[in-house]
Amino acid sequence: MNGIDHIVVSANSLAEGVAHVEAALGVTLAGGGKHALMSTHNRLLGLGDLYLEVIAIDPEAPPPGRPRWFDLDHFAGPPRLTNWVAQAQDLPATLALCPPGLGKPVEMTRGAYRWDYTVPADGRLPFDGAFPALLHWHGRRPPDDLPDCGLRLTRFDLIHPQADALRTALGAIIDDDRITVTQGPAKALRATFDGPSGPRVLA
Repeated sequence: MNGIDHIVVSANSLAEGVAHVEAALGVTLAGGGKHALMSTHNRLLGLGDLYLEVIAIDPEAPPPGRPRWFDLDHFAGPPRLTNWVAQAQDLPATLALCPPGLGKPVEMTRGAYRWDYTVPADGRLPFDGAFPALLHWHGRRPPDDLPDCGLRLTRFDLIHPQADALRTALGAIIDDDRITVTQGPAKALRATFDGPSGPRVLA
């Protein structure tokens, strides 16, 4: 089965997003780069088997001519955990089990990394972004190269008004006991980590 590949913090600016994560988790982000196809840029944090991505619109890049991923074109407010990405061992087969709206796989590159990624036509993932984008790596993943910050994800809470439907949809494709789906008035994501200084929470 598939599991969490990485979790995503969106921000109005990369500097603002990095400051938010570093203050909440007590760590320093490393790595990252630019995504020419989406006109975005990011910074990363190694978390052992997965990683965290802070992403924002790249002010130096031209408009991409398409909606950006993670609905960044409509993002507003303070930096926050908005999305997550699941690693699919068999991307076409996994995509066939998902609700509509994930889009078609697009081959993407950044530096030495190459991957296939589902990009919604309107940039918006199902369940207001509580459902993951799907990704399949070809070769190396960022955690192979990032310094390990010592934090480990212990719980990933997905809060949504349609919790039962979200839980059912995820159950068809994901096997990760760190994921908890609960009912709430609006979509929200919360990640709990354990590390040398004790538990840390990022929302």
